[in-house]
Amino acid sequence: MKNLLVLNIPPALEDDMVDYLLALEEVKGFTSFTAQGHGGGERLTVTEQVSGRRQRVQFEIIVDEALVERVVSGLTDNVGKDIAYWHLPVSGIGHT
Repeated sequence: MKNLLVLNIPPALEDDMVDYLLALEEVKGFTSFTAQGHGGGERLTVTEQVSGRRQRVQFEIIVDEALVERVVSGLTDNVGKDIAYWHLPVSGIGHT
């Protein structure tokens, strides 16, 4: 079954994440975009606490369920820390 793997990272890790994902043969492509995180006040800088948001970059990857653990297990060593992730089953996929 295919899964949507979502990786939410600090902007400083963006280039390392791109390099990591491109190096994985099984990852055929991915989408990334700027995101803003809200909440988690204990992890926010003073500036982020005042603005009420934290800058992030989000990656979305469609992968086989069996690949999710492999991608996630390599994040700390290949990309860094402070990476949030989640995955969801994909019930359909296609192109027009």
